[in-house]
Amino acid sequence: MTQKPSPNRFLSPRFWHIWLGVGLLWLLNRLPWRWQITIGRRLGQLFFYLSPRRRHVTEVNVRLCFPELNTDEQARMVRNIFANNGISLFETAMAWWTPEPKLEGQYVLKGREHLDAALSQGKGVILLGAHFSTLDLGGLLFSQYYPVDAMYRRHNNPLLEKIITGNRLRYFGQAIERSDIRSVIRALRKNHIIWYAPDQDFGPKQSVYAPFFGVPAATITATTRMVKLNDSPVLMLAQHRLPDDSGYELELFPVVEPFPTGDEEADAARINAELERAIRKDPTQYMWVHRRFKTHPKGKNYLYRTSK
Repeated sequence: MTQKPSPNRFLSPRFWHIWLGVGLLWLLNRLPWRWQITIGRRLGQLFFYLSPRRRHVTEVNVRLCFPELNTDEQARMVRNIFANNGISLFETAMAWWTPEPKLEGQYVLKGREHLDAALSQGKGVILLGAHFSTLDLGGLLFSQYYPVDAMYRRHNNPLLEKIITGNRLRYFGQAIERSDIRSVIRALRKNHIIWYAPDQDFGPKQSVYAPFFGVPAATITATTRMVKLNDSPVLMLAQHRLPDDSGYELELFPVVEPFPTGDEEADAARINAELERAIRKDPTQYMWVHRRFKTHPKGKNYLYRTSK
């Protein structure tokens, strides 16, 4: 018989540092919005110096994906990426705890006609997202226009899983674990919008290599499989903070057509092209600190090794 977890298990000392961090973030969320942005930017700059491994990963990603930039421009981009990742902590806190009225007038959604046309088909919509630094805040802002469900990967830490998923249900109708395809299809058949980010490297299984910023990347084929199951239209949602920190812009792109094509590699390349188009609106607001190219024919993390 499986023993149920104790309701007090999260009071264990091994979770205290998480409670402390979340509590501090909750307190800082009480500050004025521009103060939070400034503190986040400074924190990201500090992370740049304190996180050599993440800095190395980011430098490799930028070098691979933006070869047209010279060395100084690439170094500047890396610093800006860390600054935006610092800000993302506060933008996540805004998504979780800031009252919606405080955000009114600070965001705009463009391209609604594309989503409205897709929803009119009655087959649900697969809304492509990406791991922007504004990830959670973008979810909250988008939900002010449309109800939306989201696919996600369960966090390995049970307390963080409880905190993150619990707070995301503030603005997502459902948080569906990415392996629960049945729930996804049920939602699509009810004409729901399913937000889904296909830009992570989950290894070679159920993936194909497709160009991402000109670099072959292991790309999951789940988008093709989901569309085949319900013939749902697919379109991209881009999101970013405006350059002068005056607010946020969300933009819906036209439906991806034709899709699927019958060729999984061509489908993956098409999806990656949509992601790239969205990311290029402000590349420094994408989470390049992750190992997007960890799967490689020459071995895992081949491109991130300091010596090959």
